[in-house]
Amino acid sequence: MMNPKDTFISAYQKYIHRTGSDSLLDRLLATDFFEAPASTKFHNSFAGGLVLHSLNVFQRMCRNCMNELGTDALFPPKQVESVAIVSLLHDICKTQSYKLDFKDQKVYSDHGTKFDKRGAYDLESVPFYTVDEKFPFGHGEKSVFLINEHMHLTRDEALAIRFHMGDFTDRNTSKVYTICPLALQLHIADLQATYLDELASMEG
Repeated sequence: MMNPKDTFISAYQKYIHRTGSDSLLDRLLATDFFEAPASTKFHNSFAGGLVLHSLNVFQRMCRNCMNELGTDALFPPKQVESVAIVSLLHDICKTQSYKLDFKDQKVYSDHGTKFDKRGAYDLESVPFYTVDEKFPFGHGEKSVFLINEHMHLTRDEALAIRFHMGDFTDRNTSKVYTICPLALQLHIADLQATYLDELASMEG
């Protein structure tokens, strides 16, 4: 079975053939994209969580689009490329944005050498991530910017990535989801991946 990094590269090279795609992949390989977490403390807040989240969104979006458009034979190649681009790359804004640090955490056991009202414990150094944003250019808009440095996005792809978070305090969000089905599909797939595949697995 391939690891998430190899699975991502395989899907990327299979479905994305646009001019500049090779340069963009080389850029991702030169960053921490394949080692970074997807968040600091919520979903996939572990090393490699970002690429795994990207794959989860890709898989969710492909299944959703199949339900909308039919079988593989009826799934237009151009649509497949757009789905791959927006789902696999929507969160590249998170590269070079996290820093690994350590903190002391109480670990309770019968053999602990320290005591509080909960019982005996020792302090153990545990890793955690903090935000270390070097290019504060927003979220979806930053991903669009980084992709466009290497590869042209269509209007719908740019809208989908820019609005994938579903910020309904922005009055444009509802309009975008009305005029751009790709944007709505990405937002739904992102929610499914986050809450059904990732957070649910943590709780279960």
